[in-house]
Amino acid sequence: MSQVAPLVIDVAGLELTAVDRRRLSHPLVGGVILFGRNWQDRRQLVHLCSAIKAVRSDLLIMVDHEGGRVQRFRTDGFTHLPPMRTLGRLWMDNAAGNRQEAAMRALEAAGACGYVLGSELRSCGVDLAFTPVLDLDYGRSQAIGDRSIAAEPAVVSLLARSLMQGLLQSGMANCGKHFPGHGHVQADSHAAVPVDRRSLRTILAADAAPYRWNRTVLSSVMPAHVVYPRVDGRPAGFSSRWIEDILRRQIGFDGAVFSDDLGMEAARWISGKAVDFTTAVLAALQAGCDLALLCNHSVGGGAPIDQVLDGLGSAMDSGAWTPRVASEERRRSLLPRTPALVWDDLMVDARYMQALECLP
Repeated sequence: MSQVAPLVIDVAGLELTAVDRRRLSHPLVGGVILFGRNWQDRRQLVHLCSAIKAVRSDLLIMVDHEGGRVQRFRTDGFTHLPPMRTLGRLWMDNAAGNRQEAAMRALEAAGACGYVLGSELRSCGVDLAFTPVLDLDYGRSQAIGDRSIAAEPAVVSLLARSLMQGLLQSGMANCGKHFPGHGHVQADSHAAVPVDRRSLRTILAADAAPYRWNRTVLSSVMPAHVVYPRVDGRPAGFSSRWIEDILRRQIGFDGAVFSDDLGMEAARWISGKAVDFTTAVLAALQAGCDLALLCNHSVGGGAPIDQVLDGLGSAMDSGAWTPRVASEERRRSLLPRTPALVWDDLMVDARYMQALECLP
């Protein structure tokens, strides 16, 4: 495989422009992440996704679509999915009564959430949702909050596993985030650089446990823009210690690794030094990420995207960055392998209707 396409970018509006098409046809671009500004209704979304695939059929189309407050598409028939904390509470609410019944109800609901989420997105042309959140709920994170399933690693692991299996049954891959854990820090990495001063042993025993227990079900992983100074001075998404040594070798995960959005404030600093977008993308790829996300930069002309594409090309030509064939294989492994039902057929599909009945 000669070409490696590690960059994930966004597009500005409801339909592709000539500039969007030019960028998407660039051989270093491997995917598109959609946002609320790219949504008007289902017909428009289907047209947009079809237009993206017409540029290159191998492009991954992705979206943050977890349920609760992080759900980009909410109207025109899309099911309003609950925040993931609802699943954890369903597990615990009846613990004083029939604990087995409560646990099984929660597992069924989690699988249904995954199946409904994946089926609806796929029917509109979306390939991958960045879900589930595997962060533990310590009750202190500004960024995570009710996006977390629960505080207990085993509960998070079991319910997330059921949700991921629901996604896989819909024909959609999954992405666990934010490795090794974002739940213990208060700062929001969108606006600051969070620091978690706990030991590696503590983090592996708790926050990272869902990754170890689910490594055979996880399709992809997204590291946190959090610094764990007792392990490495760099945020996890820029750290080969976290990605290559711990996630891949120690935990045994062999799927795709996405950077989190490299436009976030926590991604603009590495080892205490401010970095530009190209440096951040290269640092993530050199640390072991297979794909690098650069979000929300197509609006206003998109100069940062073009600068990164030029910078990646120059780094490749000079030998400062060597693309990895394994990364491209992992990227392509996330593309759906089965046809999706069109929306009208999905609405009367027995399996989908049964999943709707199981939602909390």
